[in-house]
Amino acid sequence: MSLIEKLTREQEALIPVYREKWRAIALSTERIDREKAAEAVKAGYIAIRKQKPEIIFCDSPYAGLKIVIQRQLKQRLNTEFYKQLLYEFSNELSKQLAYQLNSQVISQILTVVPPNLNILEDILREELKTQLQQETNLRSPWFKAQLYSCACSYLDFYVSVLNCSYNQIKWQALQSLLGYCSWILPYEKICIVCDRPLHLRFDNQNRLHAEGEPAIEFTDGYSLYSYHGVTLPEKYGKVHPQQWQSQWLLTEENAELRRVLIQGIGYARICQELQAIELDNWQEYTLLKIDNNVDIEPIYLLKMTCPSTSFIHTLRVPPNMNSAREAICWVNWGVNPGHLVCKHNCFSDFPHLEPY
Repeated sequence: MSLIEKLTREQEALIPVYREKWRAIALSTERIDREKAAEAVKAGYIAIRKQKPEIIFCDSPYAGLKIVIQRQLKQRLNTEFYKQLLYEFSNELSKQLAYQLNSQVISQILTVVPPNLNILEDILREELKTQLQQETNLRSPWFKAQLYSCACSYLDFYVSVLNCSYNQIKWQALQSLLGYCSWILPYEKICIVCDRPLHLRFDNQNRLHAEGEPAIEFTDGYSLYSYHGVTLPEKYGKVHPQQWQSQWLLTEENAELRRVLIQGIGYARICQELQAIELDNWQEYTLLKIDNNVDIEPIYLLKMTCPSTSFIHTLRVPPNMNSAREAICWVNWGVNPGHLVCKHNCFSDFPHLEPY
C-alpha cells in the first residue's frame, strides 16, 4: 500500500471541522443516555475480547472512585482499553501516512483540552485519601472521553477523509465509548460509568475559570473551583474575587494561590487594606511597599493618581527600587520620567503591563 504524502486543498480545509467535532464531544455537558452508554461499554468489552460486565452508573468521578474502594475492585482494564482501542488502532492508521504528514496533521487537528480536566483525577484521589485516611492506590484508573477525544480528532480524519483502512469493530467501539460516555472505570466484571459534568466554565483563553461558582460541577454536587486555570480550594472558589480579603494573603502558604489572590484582589485594594507604606513621591506617582509577609519577596508598587480623572492605578515593580522616578523609569523601559505625559490612560502607555 502506498503512503499518503500530501493532502489536497479540500482535505486540508476539513481539518478544523474534525477538530471542532471532537472538541465538542470532549467538552459536552449533556446528560448521558444510559441505554446507549451501556451498549457502548458492551461493544468496548467485546472489542478487547472481554465478557460483558455489570454496568454501574454514577453522577461524578468522586462517586465512582468511592464505589471502587467500597467494593475493593481489582484487575482494572483501562490499560487494555487504551492499548487495543487507541494505541494499536492509532499505529495501524498512522503507518498509512508519511511520517512528516502524520506529524503535520496531528499538530493541526489535535483537540486542546484544558489541563484541569486531566488533573481532576489526582485531586479526587487526594480527597479520598484524606477522607478515608488510607492510600487509595487509584492512579490513572479512568478511561477518559475528554482526554482520548484528542486522539480521535485525527483518527476520525484519517478514516473519514483520507480513507485509511481500519478495524471497523475497534473504531465503532471507540467512537461509541467516547460519544456516549464520559469517564469509565473498566474492571474485569464491572464497569462504572460516570455522567458528564453539569457545567464546564472557561475564560477567554480556554482555561477553566469561574468567579464565585465552580468551574466544573457535577449533578451530585461534586465540584472543582478554578481561577484562570489555577485550581482553587473551595474556601476561595465559592467567593467572588470582589469579596476576596487581602488578609487571606497573610495566612496562605501556597505561593501560587497567593499569586492568584493578588491577581483577583488587585494591588489597589491590597495597598488600602494592608496599609502600604509610602516610600517616595514624584508628581502624581508614589512608590509603595507592603511590609506584611504577603509574597515570597517584598511587594513594591508604583501608584499613579491620574490628575485628570482621579483614577488610581497600581503596578508592581522590582523590590530594589529606591525612588518613584526609578520605578517609573523601569516601567517605561528606561525612559526618563520627565518625558512622560498623562493622556488619561495612565499606565496604558507603558509597555510593562504585566505585574513584576
